[in-house]
Amino acid sequence: MIPDFHLHPDVLALVAVLAVGWWWLESRIRPLVAPDSEPATSRQRAAWYSGVALIVIAAGWPIHDIAEEVLFSFHMVEHLILGYVVPPLLLVGIPSWMGDYVLGRERVARVIRPFANPVAGFFAFNFAIVAVHWPEAITWQNTNEWSHFLIHLTFFATALMLWLPLFSPTEAIPTMQPPMKMLFLFLCTIIPTVPASFLTFSDTQLYPTYGDLPLTWGLTAVQDQTTAGIIMKLAGAFYLLS
Repeated sequence: MIPDFHLHPDVLALVAVLAVGWWWLESRIRPLVAPDSEPATSRQRAAWYSGVALIVIAAGWPIHDIAEEVLFSFHMVEHLILGYVVPPLLLVGIPSWMGDYVLGRERVARVIRPFANPVAGFFAFNFAIVAVHWPEAITWQNTNEWSHFLIHLTFFATALMLWLPLFSPTEAIPTMQPPMKMLFLFLCTIIPTVPASFLTFSDTQLYPTYGDLPLTWGLTAVQDQTTAGIIMKLAGAFYLLS
């Protein structure tokens, strides 16, 4: 069962700001504030707009609606896209001049740096990934669309904290050395094992807003839950390790 087509104006507004904002900065602001800087490369342009497109795909119809109304495993896919795939694409898509102009100003960087260090990013994101999968949090997300949007926005913000020390677009926010990046990403595979294990091995339904029907797409609520746990652990871990 696929829910009826439904626009998500909050998501569309966000992606419009991201899409138009990047274009405006690159085409209108760069010639004024950094005329000698190199234009954005095709790789950077593709990375940015791929990240924006994935926000539309993950947080729009039908994936978001299936995730909210039908299958928890789709909810997990949505979270992995928004937490693991979109942030690095957006950060890679920011040219260095744009990073310096938007994030690298001393007053801005001074505020961001405490949140963009590896320790803060690690604990904030991993706390968020556990918190957003707490049964009460899932019920709250599934019963109020604006709550769902705000929780996703907070989750996405912690994901940016996680990825900034890896792909910072400005020297004002330093990145780790490659060996430390590898260790950092390896450590990020450990904590999600806890909620993933509960989901994978639980034989009771943890989320009352799912599984009203005996079978949904051939899955019981517990089987759907198990699938979500496997996706969380294996897909997330393989992605980070690769």
